[in-house]
Amino acid sequence: MQGRLIRLGLAAAGTLMWCSVAAAQDQPPAPSAAAPTSDAPASDGLPDSATAGPPPATAPEPPPPPELAVPKPTPSEAISAGKLILEVRPRYEFVDQAGIAKNANAYTVRTRLGWETGDFRGFKALIEMEDVRAVGGQKYNSTVNGRTTYPVVGDPPVTELNRAQLSWTPSANFSAVVGRQRINLDDQRFIGAAAWRQDEQTFDAVRLDGSYGRLKATYIYLDKINRVFGEKLDWDSDSHAFNATYALAEPLKLQGFLYALNFKQSPANSTVTYGVRATGQMWVSLVKLAYAGSYAHQRDYRSNPGTFGLDYWSGEVAGTFDIYTLKANYEVLGGDGVRGFGTPLATLHAFQGWADVFLTTPTKGIKDANLSLTVRPRLKAKYLYNLEFFGRYNDFHTDVGSAGLGHEWDLQASAAINPKLTALVKLADYHGPALGPASRTKVWVGFEYKL
Repeated sequence: MQGRLIRLGLAAAGTLMWCSVAAAQDQPPAPSAAAPTSDAPASDGLPDSATAGPPPATAPEPPPPPELAVPKPTPSEAISAGKLILEVRPRYEFVDQAGIAKNANAYTVRTRLGWETGDFRGFKALIEMEDVRAVGGQKYNSTVNGRTTYPVVGDPPVTELNRAQLSWTPSANFSAVVGRQRINLDDQRFIGAAAWRQDEQTFDAVRLDGSYGRLKATYIYLDKINRVFGEKLDWDSDSHAFNATYALAEPLKLQGFLYALNFKQSPANSTVTYGVRATGQMWVSLVKLAYAGSYAHQRDYRSNPGTFGLDYWSGEVAGTFDIYTLKANYEVLGGDGVRGFGTPLATLHAFQGWADVFLTTPTKGIKDANLSLTVRPRLKAKYLYNLEFFGRYNDFHTDVGSAGLGHEWDLQASAAINPKLTALVKLADYHGPALGPASRTKVWVGFEYKL
């Protein structure tokens, strides 16, 4: 390859030298400058039309040298031109839960190591391993270690293939991804990677994305769900996901979606959900307003032994002024007294409070009214910047009967230490009713390094 590049460079230099010599040889001689005589007027530099002859003919410029074709990379060059994936996330989680004598103290470290190739004719490949270790023993209930005398911290030790995918992007309007992959749809209310947990949720799937003008569409076939509880609790799947979004303008985007989920190991979570969503944002003076609203209906599907029909709807509005963002949200997951509206593939930690009390919707459903404030100070030091402070209050009631289900405060502070290292401190404090879910307090301290 180096010899070929040297030959191409010598050929280009020779071509340029030939062009320069040819241009110098063909250049017409410059006219001699003569001093004006006493009986001749001084020359103004312009030819006299009555006596001047035609201008000397100029030689045509030589054609430019042909452009040198850039050689396309070979598969081995595309692999070597890729990038290393390296992430390390140590974290401490503390849980104090009413009714459980021992407190959970979980020291865990998640490490990811992988490689993503460069582009080869629109194709890219990616492989990534993930390892979760408990440091100092498992003084918590990981849901698979049998230590039920401790509160739950859903981070079991595991070493597994996190992602292994092949992507193809032949144009800006179409892409396909095949293999074990990370999937986050919209706000992750129905399908997401659950990235808060140390063992990320990934999907063995085929994903197709296309766009035409203002229309965007996604279809996904889900073959296996690699859940956050380790390989022992993964689900075999025969599921389909589809959504389409049409952007009328920035203030209004409309979406329709359908998620037909069927799980071998969890037939009770086999459902079909279809609905609509509207989002948008706009400026009102110095305030940026954003809103979102969703409605969905869910019923039993395929291997589900039950028969039901449940509704979901949510609405939120947010206003951002300077460094402040205030958001109000109201969400309802219906229930019929036997079961509640389910979202088993969602990033559940992001909804209904960080204490994770309502990962499974109560049989009478749940109504969550919450108000949050985000502040991003402009303080910037050498090893402390991109500060963000977040606070939220949630008030919970059942959908059927509107009985109280408690309330929760969530607080978080995060910052960047350098471009590759971030830190956070986080708190969730849930207070349950006398005959409802147990009160609990959770605290996290963590760091995350990304190469």
